[in-house]
Amino acid sequence: MNLHTKYKVSVVKTIIRLENVSVEYRIPSERIGTLKEYVIRRVQGKVKQKKFLALKDVFIEINQGEVFGVIGHNGAGKSTMLKLFARVLPPTIGRIEILGSVSPLLELGAGFHHELSGRENVYLNGAILGYSREEMKSKFDSIVEFSGLHEFIDAPIRTYSSGMWARLGFAVATASRPDLLLVDEILAVGDEEFQKKCFNRIEEFRDNGTTIVIVAHSMQVIKDRCSRVSWLDHGEMKYIGEPEEAISLYRKSQAK
Repeated sequence: MNLHTKYKVSVVKTIIRLENVSVEYRIPSERIGTLKEYVIRRVQGKVKQKKFLALKDVFIEINQGEVFGVIGHNGAGKSTMLKLFARVLPPTIGRIEILGSVSPLLELGAGFHHELSGRENVYLNGAILGYSREEMKSKFDSIVEFSGLHEFIDAPIRTYSSGMWARLGFAVATASRPDLLLVDEILAVGDEEFQKKCFNRIEEFRDNGTTIVIVAHSMQVIKDRCSRVSWLDHGEMKYIGEPEEAISLYRKSQAK
């Protein structure tokens, strides 16, 4: 008997790899009243800046099909890390590899236009996400069905509540299954029934091989949904591993 037919070898595929990555921001150390004044002082070399390390020497690997959580206090570096994963921010130091297509749910409906209808904004947001008009036409009915906004799809989006805005934004952003899905607190918006639909779709993506990174302040969401969790503190990776241990360490640090 051929051993290769009897035993299947499971190959772990790494989707995200950060090697000794640091991200440095430069912040003006004094307040400058206008853009004109800033430009003049910048040209004259009189703008004083201080350096701020948002991430410090981070090494991390995230594998295909993982649901990976990121926790930490405000300003810990969570959003900076997601921007690296989304390819919208390069590292100052270090090396980063991201494989496959990425769908960042960092700010739902960021490309929506207030005066356009929900229908028009579906096509507009789809174009921003890289879909052709024909692709959006084929996805349109399923997007509206998922959002549950049939009665309001032709109303101006300025008349939508924040929950309706989030429904449509999530439906557009997840119209196709990506290789990597980034979720940043967006599921805190909307009613309980819709949140359940969102998590069901996320789990469906995971079951089909999508890697998911979740940033949340809800420790229950992190505990229930994630297989591994990283705890960030002032830009430093303090722990990576079991969700309960990460949460425990984070809470102890907050209690000090």
